[in-house]
Amino acid sequence: MEKRIDLEKRGRQPGEITELNLDNCRSTSIVGLTDEFTNLEILSLINVGLTSLKGFPKLPNLKRLELSDNRISNGLNLLVSSPKLTNLNLSGNKIKDLETLQPLKEFKNLKNLDLFNNEATVVEGYRQKVFNLIPSLKYLDGFDVNDKEADSEGEDDEVNGNDGDSEDEEDEDDELDEDDELDDEEVGLQAVYNENLEDDSEEEDYEAEEDEEEDDEDVDEEDEEEDGEQESPTRGKKRKHEDGEAN
Repeated sequence: MEKRIDLEKRGRQPGEITELNLDNCRSTSIVGLTDEFTNLEILSLINVGLTSLKGFPKLPNLKRLELSDNRISNGLNLLVSSPKLTNLNLSGNKIKDLETLQPLKEFKNLKNLDLFNNEATVVEGYRQKVFNLIPSLKYLDGFDVNDKEADSEGEDDEVNGNDGDSEDEEDEDDELDEDDELDDEEVGLQAVYNENLEDDSEEEDYEAEEDEEEDDEDVDEEDEEEDGEQESPTRGKKRKHEDGEAN
């Protein structure tokens, strides 16, 4: 576990780390995790092989603790040094009775507790007894006191301390959609404008061609008139010549 912690630190000081994932590193107890991790908010120790929580450090800002798929049967009193804990996952452990859960009543902020696949869950009146034991508890094994399933989105917000973030994200998405619509409208207007310009240009070219054709026709008519005027003296001369021969 110590080597894994050093690896996950990635050159950072313990006080700078807010989230630490130690899943699947093998250890029967907590080793190498110290009180220096004062700002740690999320700690994951899934499938580590823990048989107890001996050596669990004082983590005053810890909010989420993942301990599923271990072999923990007692020692939950060692968690009381993390009073801000809101989410605790103990599913897949060896907790056999509700007495083991007694230390959890000290947590005033605990809202989500998962004990799925522990022997304690088959105790008669298990759910109601746990809700009575921990007054702050909102969800037990994913359901509230009325057996209503937890809202995954709302639960995630509570787990990560992101209340209201989803609304902000939706607002940002709406703003992005509006910007996209405006861009589409601008593109559409630009296309119409360009199309009108092309139509106007084609009409101007067509009118210009018609004017040129009319000008050509006028020129041809003028040329014919000039040709006619030039022919007339020659014809006059020819008539005089014919008249002279007749005399």
